[in-house]
Amino acid sequence: MESFFDQNFKNKNYSKTLLQKAEYEQCTFTNCNFSELRLDSFSFVECAFIDCNFSNIKTNNTSFKEVSFTQCKMIGIDFSLCNPFLLEFSFTGCQLDFSSFYNLKLKGTTFSQCSLLEVDFSETVLENSQITECNLAGAIFDRTNLKKVDFRNSVNYLINPEENEMKGAHFSRNEIEGLLQKYQVQIE
Repeated sequence: MESFFDQNFKNKNYSKTLLQKAEYEQCTFTNCNFSELRLDSFSFVECAFIDCNFSNIKTNNTSFKEVSFTQCKMIGIDFSLCNPFLLEFSFTGCQLDFSSFYNLKLKGTTFSQCSLLEVDFSETVLENSQITECNLAGAIFDRTNLKKVDFRNSVNYLINPEENEMKGAHFSRNEIEGLLQKYQVQIE
């Protein structure tokens, strides 16, 4: 497989001209369109994606190692199909609606100022992660490891403390009702 190292890719539409299957290391992609693309068995190591569109991409065995996504549109992605070996990424200002992180080990992952509408975090290990200033309306937390996760300033989450590991998690006082809705209590 070919390798690309320390290269910049700008304003490319890979949904029309396919991205070459390769290993990309320390590369930056800015304002690129990957929508509907099959990235099966691609490898991205220490790469940055800025203002890119990844909506509905296929990620079978895709490697993301120390990859950052900033202001990217990433709707409907099944990240659970990625290569789990050394999987590590961060998201800032991204739209990740209707995506799935089912059963992944994502310790220490950052989600900052993201839209996470109806995202599936079932059975995911998010221990020590930052999920701050995010909209989590409809997000699914089922048997999820949320130990020491920082949820401060995130909104619209519904998390059942009896079905998720939450020791040491941090929440904003004004959003605490998302933990108590199951009990149908009134908070004023």
